Formats: sequence, structure tokens, C-alpha cells
Amino acid sequence: MLEKFFKLSEHGTNVKTEVLAGVTTFLTMAYIIFVNPAILATAGMDHGSVFVATCVAAAIGCFIMGLYANYPIAQAPGMGLNAFFTYTVVLGMGHTWQVALAAVFCSGVLFIILSLFKIRELIINAIPISLRLGISAGIGLFLALIALKNAGIVVGNPATLVGVGDLTSLPAVLGALGFVLTIVLVHRGFKAAVMIAILVITAIGVIAGNVEYHGIVSLPPSIAPTFMQLDFSAVFDVGMISVVFAFLFVDLFDTAGTLVGVANKAGFIGKDGKIPRLNKALLADSTATSIGALLGTSNTTSYVESTAGVAVGGRTGLTAVVVGILFLLALFFSPLAGMVPAYATTGALFYVAILMLSGLVNIEWDDLSEAAPVAVVCLLMPLTFSIAEGIAMGFVTYAAIKLFSGKAREVHIGVWVLALVFLLKFILTGA
Repeated sequence: MLEKFFKLSEHGTNVKTEVLAGVTTFLTMAYIIFVNPAILATAGMDHGSVFVATCVAAAIGCFIMGLYANYPIAQAPGMGLNAFFTYTVVLGMGHTWQVALAAVFCSGVLFIILSLFKIRELIINAIPISLRLGISAGIGLFLALIALKNAGIVVGNPATLVGVGDLTSLPAVLGALGFVLTIVLVHRGFKAAVMIAILVITAIGVIAGNVEYHGIVSLPPSIAPTFMQLDFSAVFDVGMISVVFAFLFVDLFDTAGTLVGVANKAGFIGKDGKIPRLNKALLADSTATSIGALLGTSNTTSYVESTAGVAVGGRTGLTAVVVGILFLLALFFSPLAGMVPAYATTGALFYVAILMLSGLVNIEWDDLSEAAPVAVVCLLMPLTFSIAEGIAMGFVTYAAIKLFSGKAREVHIGVWVLALVFLLKFILTGA
């Protein structure tokens, strides 16, 4: 049955290889079941409910991707998008997490529409590569700042805005240790490096008396506190339009980049440069985002860690299905997830930041009309503590520089439209 459904022989694989690939991919991305609840709980959401929503949304996303698109690509709530949800939309803009969930749902529905009508190619082609890379790097810097803040390494200072915290405090020491341990384990080829580092730092916190031990295994907590708690009352306000678009754009670019990377690694890309069943993969991603919002979590997206499973032979959707099953089994480890302190995720956040910053090497730094908007995006995201503002200012800057440097013809009409929309938002709202 598996052979016939997933066409294993046709893809040069078998059940054993696909299961091994699924386990490998899960181990590389399982850290999200600890990090996502910790970040969204800061927005006031119930930690246990978010933990369940994270696991279930990831499982559903994996099942859709595996059974519908037949791709070995795993899905789960995305890093960066969860930080945007908490620190920009809720804590920064003052919206409730229920409104933020509604914005995520709307972005998912828009993503579905774009995928169904095949408009996503037009959008992806409209956005300059430099801005795409800049947005990814900016989110990386934003995550790095959150990591340092969680560990108490960077603190607020009324004289200089930010300053150095107490580097001898337990959170700072363990946060730094978690980062070093993460990098060392990744360098040495441990598939579960990030998850191991989180668990080790949490264990040290328990031994030091800084973390209270609650056990390891139990029945899953209730999902009721976040399930179907969406509030659409403010979604269509002027200030929220950029938020919905930010959720959509980041998810769209992240998914497109991941699909290209994994497809290339697996040898799926044909001689014409096209990815087979691409629209099905995009539909799987967008559908998972909308379902995840109903459950109570931020955007569900495709994980680049899927390349780990592809590297050991995963070639079909069976790999993704195995990952989904493992996420469902993870539901029974909620006490462990609840014990993880914020500083234990410092290493994970910083590691993801490094990965996201790597794209800057492809920027044309000799062309200031391309490089300057990237610098604006990268610097303003962490300094304004807002991914949405960074994206908006990046588009406006890009359009303005191209216009006044005589390169207006290089700018796609889509960029002009978005730059105008963001500029009007700044004028109307003052932010």
C-alpha cells in the first residue's frame, strides 16, 4: 500500500529509508515544541495549550504535505513568525493574541488564494532578491536580540537604550553555555543538536534549583484556552494591513526558499528548472497555516531542516508522515516542555539567527541601490523591535532610492504598489 501510494520504487527509496529520514528530520526540528510555546506564552497565551497546538499543527502540516504533495518536507510553526506574533503584534502594537491569531488566519487564507490562482509566482518575482535576503537576515538579527534579552545578557538602559546585563547571573551563564553547546554539537554532526542543548541547559537549571521539576511524561494538556479564539474585530484596521501582509510575505518567501532548497537537495528540479507539484506543496503550507491559527499558534511553514532527512535518503511524502506521527507522540511530553526556561532557548534562537544571516553573502554590496535598503531592513527590525516596520521601511527605501538614482525602470510594479501602501500607512498612523 505504501509502495503504491508514495511511489517509493519510482523515487529510488523504501519504507526503512523513509522512516529513518523522518526520524532524522524530526530530531533536527523538535526544538520548536519547546521554543514556540515559550515565545507565544510571552504574548499571554496558555503555555500548555500552545504546546498542544504546536504539535497538532505541525502534524497536520506534515500529513498534508506528505499525503497530498508527496514531498519529504516537514512543517511546524515557523521561527521568526512566532517572534513577530509576540513581540511586534501583541507586545509592540498592543493587540490581543486573539487578534494576532486572526491576522495569521487571514494571511493563510490569502496564501491559499494566491496558490490556487497561481499568483504567488508574480509576487515572488516582483520582490527583489536583495529585499528577500534582507528580510530573512533582519529576522535573524531580531531573533538574536530576543535570545540575548531572554538570557539577561542585553538589558534596557535609559541612558543608552540598551546595555550589558549581569554576565555572572545564572540565566546569562547558562544562555551563553547553551549557545556554545548548540554550535559545537551542530559542528560535530549531531542531528538533534539544538534539542539536546535545550534539554541539557534545562537539566542544569533544575539541578541549580532555578527550574522546578514537573516530570517528563503526562497526558496532553487542554487545547481549549487557544482553540478557535480568533478575534477579527481589528484585522481590517489600517495598522493591521501591514501585519497581515508581513505574515503573508515572510511565510511565502520562507516556504519558497525552503521548497527550492529541499527540492534541489533531493534532485526533484527538472531540466526546465521547475519543481514538480510545487502548487500542491504551497497549498499544503498555506492550509496548515490557517488550521494552525484555529488551533492557537502562529504561521505553520516548511522547515529547511527537512534537508537533514533528504540527506539520509528521504524522497517521498512518507518521510513527512513519519515526522507528523512523531509530533503527535510528542504531545505526551508536555511537562518537559513546560519546564524549559527562556534562557534555555537562547542557543536555539541564536543558531537560527546565524542560519538566517548567511544569505547576506549573496547581496550585491557594490551596488548601493541594492545594498542600502537591505541595511535598512536588517538594522531597523531589531532596533524598532518590529519585523513589520522593518519590512515596510525597506520597501519604501528601495523604491525611493531607485526612483531618485535613475533606476526606476528596474523596479517591478508590485514593489511600487507595496511601497505606496506602506508609505500611506506611515502617514495615516504615524508608525
